[in-house]
Amino acid sequence: MLSEPLVRPDDVDTGFWLWLVATTMMVIGYVVDLAAAPLKAPSVVVYGVSGVFLFVVASVVVTFLFLLRAGYRWARTLLTGGGAATIVYALTNLFGVDRPTVAAFVFAITAVIAVVCVAGGIYLLHRKDAHEYFTR
Repeated sequence: MLSEPLVRPDDVDTGFWLWLVATTMMVIGYVVDLAAAPLKAPSVVVYGVSGVFLFVVASVVVTFLFLLRAGYRWARTLLTGGGAATIVYALTNLFGVDRPTVAAFVFAITAVIAVVCVAGGIYLLHRKDAHEYFTR
């Protein structure tokens, strides 16, 4: 007997897009934070290493998002753990780091949007329909 292909629930699609928005916001916040760092004339090496680090982390997150969308449960588990760490990181940096006014404003907006999107994505990806979708 052939079984019907499992249709991806709307919660998974919405969670995917929320995570993608959150990743974009965190990247913007990181870049603004790096550009407004109180270091006196950071070298090109600092910017280069930070850029490579940012690219690698964002690429891994986006890869996990596409694997999640394909139904891999372990990708959801890793994103959930990373999402919890992201929320703690963003809130800690939001209230614990002094920044110039414009950088503080941009970081606050991007951090709040990212935290809300990550929390919403985690919630949606653990609802009943979404949970049943993750079979790999």
